[in-house]
Amino acid sequence: MAVDFGVFVPQGWRMDLIEIEDPVEQYEAMTRVAQAADASGAYDSIWVYDHFHTVPTPEKETVFECWTATAGLARDTERVKVGQMVTCNGYRNPALLAKMASTVDAMSGGRLICGLGAGWYEHEWRAYGYGFPEVPERMRAFKEACEIVHRMWTEDDVVFDGEFYQVDRPINEPKAASSPHPPFWIGGGGEKVTLKLVARWGDACNVGGDVEKLKHKFDVLRGHCESMGRDYEEITRSTSVNVYLLEDNEAPEKATEKARMGRSYEEYSKEFIIGTPEQVVEALQPKVEAGVEYFIVYMPRVAYDPTPVERFAEEVVPSFG
Repeated sequence: MAVDFGVFVPQGWRMDLIEIEDPVEQYEAMTRVAQAADASGAYDSIWVYDHFHTVPTPEKETVFECWTATAGLARDTERVKVGQMVTCNGYRNPALLAKMASTVDAMSGGRLICGLGAGWYEHEWRAYGYGFPEVPERMRAFKEACEIVHRMWTEDDVVFDGEFYQVDRPINEPKAASSPHPPFWIGGGGEKVTLKLVARWGDACNVGGDVEKLKHKFDVLRGHCESMGRDYEEITRSTSVNVYLLEDNEAPEKATEKARMGRSYEEYSKEFIIGTPEQVVEALQPKVEAGVEYFIVYMPRVAYDPTPVERFAEEVVPSFG
């Protein structure tokens, strides 16, 4: 089975721009990585996060806003799709989001991926004045939003009167440049709500976890598809992975020292696949066998040197062609 790959660009959220002082140069570092991925011909997509504050702790450091960056990167690249992993539903009215997505899809010549999730990062929710509703409330709002966004891309004169959102025949023209609409990626692995929303409205899912968890989540999604009469194979099954690409004979602990930013190697290695291209291929293959057909890869420190993005394209991606 052929597998597609996307790659995150350094946006600041994971403290991956802090060694660059000038904000313009920080943005250009993000653009350089996007253009390297585009030029490689190996990646299907590039990705940004929808967050305002850094992790693992909120620091006064650069984090570029997701949708303005999406629009800029759409114009700075030529071939790759541009996606968000994932837009936080609580930060934008879904009718506005549908309009924004339609605009960016036209700007990119039909290369937009629109990702949407319920959101989770309490610190930034509260800091920006969105409050922080309990999970059931966030999920009910998310359910309404998925329907609104999809219908605004596919219908005229949409009327929706929900618990959280109301729309009354909004005009959304052009609806998209892509056909039939921008791919709608729904993030999260919740079995009762999120994966059911994927089966109803989504073109792709993004779930995390080990091989057994991935198998289980995909089985749940298949069940929802069967109950709704949806073709399971229509839905792209993706997962996100962190990769530190080593050179041959490079000592892992020493090589990752700067990237770890004070964390122990043991802790870091639980979050990252650390290895040579051959070892990375070996680590990814079981996930493919579990049903993953799309990897979205984060690689550290590429803002300072995009070589790992190029090496991954040349030495890992062809193994999954």
